[in-house]
Amino acid sequence: MEGHESAIVRFRDISTIRNLAGELGAHFRLIGRGLGVSVFQRGDQVTIAGPESAVQVAVKLLNDLQEVSERGVEMRASDIELAVRAAKANPEKGVSKLLSQSIIKGRNGRSIGPRTEGQARYVAAIRSHDIVFGVGPAGTGKTYVAMAMAVSALVSGEVRRIVLTRPAVEAGEKLGFLPGDINEKVDPYLRPLFDAVEDMLPLERLERMMESNVIEVAPLAFMRGRTLDDAFVILDEAQNATANQMKMFLTRLGIGSKMVINGDITQVDLPRGQRSGLADALDVLANVPKVGVVVLDESDVVRHALVGAVIKAYRDHRGQDD
Repeated sequence: MEGHESAIVRFRDISTIRNLAGELGAHFRLIGRGLGVSVFQRGDQVTIAGPESAVQVAVKLLNDLQEVSERGVEMRASDIELAVRAAKANPEKGVSKLLSQSIIKGRNGRSIGPRTEGQARYVAAIRSHDIVFGVGPAGTGKTYVAMAMAVSALVSGEVRRIVLTRPAVEAGEKLGFLPGDINEKVDPYLRPLFDAVEDMLPLERLERMMESNVIEVAPLAFMRGRTLDDAFVILDEAQNATANQMKMFLTRLGIGSKMVINGDITQVDLPRGQRSGLADALDVLANVPKVGVVVLDESDVVRHALVGAVIKAYRDHRGQDD
């Protein structure tokens, strides 16, 4: 049976303790519950007690978080939860490098960057490839990370515009059945993309960019016949594109452009018997070396921790039924 021990982590700055502790020590309680240890703060030091292996993980985690905080990263409860998950999954690797990565500063001044190892691989793939597929379940940050990379490329002058598109298919509904003009019809389908970009740009600037088509939104069907030069193009919910639509979309890639294609091949809303263009493209392009593919899973979920458990439960259940 594993013995119990205690250890002390000393902090170099009181502001770091405040950042890491959270309101009334809430963050330390998250670490304690997540790792199965007791965490007590007194002055500039934190005492950790519990099973020996868990205490060692907690000590390394707190030292890593101290390093991240000293680089000016503000810690939220969600960051602490993700850090605990990462520390449990890979105790030796540490989380300081991961949490210190930044893509862009958000509208509130907070750094936006990858928060899981899978997201870090996704960011690296987008930086090094002109076509990247991000495949994984809901909640893994596919859309949000892609939008951060797009806004960063736009702000830095790497591209001149952002093009956001999505198949107009959702649980059997078609675009024509929605009321209103084209902008009102498109909005429900592109809302997740808007939600992401609104975190990254001041609202007034976003509106100006949309009015001048620096940021353009359109259903996938509207991409036919176009060549997209100097653009960062994001296709969201790509599992609902047909094979022909996917081929059409991929061949729109122009000079100086990047394409990111996101989707979840377990959530296809196409008519029964029609193969997803995302699944088809992954097969067709499997041996094309300059096309990047990053697969995310429940360990990359950045929503409530229970979401990852739900995704895993569904995956395991369907695997048993197959």
